[in-house]
Amino acid sequence: MDEQCHVEPLQKVATADERSKTSWTLLAVYGMGCPNCANRVRNSLISLNGVMDAYVDHTLGIADVEFNPDRVTIPALIDAVARAGGDGRHNYRAELAR
Repeated sequence: MDEQCHVEPLQKVATADERSKTSWTLLAVYGMGCPNCANRVRNSLISLNGVMDAYVDHTLGIADVEFNPDRVTIPALIDAVARAGGDGRHNYRAELAR
């Protein structure tokens, strides 16, 4: 694990509006190589309005996301995973897990 790659996990307290409707989805995430990658992807997901929480595992290549479908869409979740990379060193992509 590259020490220059360290990422602190964000903490989020979901608003009452975000919690008004809850759904879960499982994303297959590609390109993660270490726990910092998982933190980077999780931080990007929970920064979205409508995402309450996300569990991201780099060894399994998954993101289990709790979200409000009235506030955020599955394509927006997939875009957030891609945006978590894009720094020239990390490249992530996601799709709905089957």
